[in-house]
Amino acid sequence: MRRVAILSLHTSPLAQPGVGDGGGMNVYVRELVSALAHAGVDCTTYTRTWRNDLPAEILVEPNHRVVHIPAGDIDMPKGDLISVVPEFTEGVLRHIKANGGTDVIHANYWLSGLSGHILKHELDVPLVSTFHTFARVKALGGDPESELRERAEAEVIGCSDAICVSCTEEERQFIQLYGQPPGKIEIVAPGVEHAFFAPGDKRGARKALDLGDGPVLLFVGRIQPLKGAGVAVQSLAALNRRDATLIIVGGASGLDGETELAHVHSVIEEHGLGDQVRFVEPQAHHILSTYYRAADVVLVPSRSESFGLVALEAAACGTPVVANAVGGLLTIVEHGRTGFLVADRKPDVFAKHISELLDNPALAHQMSVNAAERARGYTWSFAAARLRRAYADLTSRDRVVCK
Repeated sequence: MRRVAILSLHTSPLAQPGVGDGGGMNVYVRELVSALAHAGVDCTTYTRTWRNDLPAEILVEPNHRVVHIPAGDIDMPKGDLISVVPEFTEGVLRHIKANGGTDVIHANYWLSGLSGHILKHELDVPLVSTFHTFARVKALGGDPESELRERAEAEVIGCSDAICVSCTEEERQFIQLYGQPPGKIEIVAPGVEHAFFAPGDKRGARKALDLGDGPVLLFVGRIQPLKGAGVAVQSLAALNRRDATLIIVGGASGLDGETELAHVHSVIEEHGLGDQVRFVEPQAHHILSTYYRAADVVLVPSRSESFGLVALEAAACGTPVVANAVGGLLTIVEHGRTGFLVADRKPDVFAKHISELLDNPALAHQMSVNAAERARGYTWSFAAARLRRAYADLTSRDRVVCK
């Protein structure tokens, strides 16, 4: 196996995380494909054309190119993208055939999975699927998805030769909700770029961000109900410390993004926290390390999270995390050792654990050391090695046949 076609229909790995639909998946696809390319795998990522001035192809680095496929209007809402799956698929198929074929299709997210299902049969190659989020998991967290998505996921699961999950907790939850799939489940944990995300000087980071000496809480993520920026503000209110600052790095995302942003501002106003909350527009990925180092604690109150790259990147920088006890966060955060886990996103419990860290410097320091040590076990090169083995295994066994 030497050629892989990666599908990322709805969001480009080159897009700015935290803007629109850009988030952890963008980082995941970009970094994992880069690591595969460094290992000698010829990777082409196919994504929908999302800006008028984009070239048809971009060579990111040797063995790593991004191809833009025209499919629908540039500014189509995410909810309408299912209508352009056939057009996107046809464009990908033409490009693959014109460039010597591929050995495997790797689809990211359910929309790409629908395209991958068709391409698998057209090209007679294995299909690997990474869903990143599952409809039934999101429904458990209070974010129900459409019946259409449910049916589509079931279709893709039934055709996939391998399904990648990020950790044993995601594997357990997947089997509980969907049953044992016909293909193989592969655990491919995301990594972190340790050249950027590593412990550093907190005082220098704060100076760079024009922050004072008071406690700093940090939320990084898209502003949408799922991610819980409002919970972070409520936690600041429950902390009841006038010297504390909450930094929110991210922008409104999705159909409910602007509504959620308005809700966050209303919570700030309700609690009189206008001078304690600072909004920062989405940052280039590597710049986030400065924010992590400047913070005393990173808050991750997501309703559901398949893995939680923010929690991992914060840990790599030696910053303790207080997170909702769901999904991959149960794997990343060791309660009482690298941070704290909170059941049901309760702001008062978030505040209690934040206080523990702020009031006990020795505990905070030990958690910082533990978090950085644990994060060192997650690398993109290791993730790529796991994936290469999975790809190679697929080429030597019979493929899943759709029922």
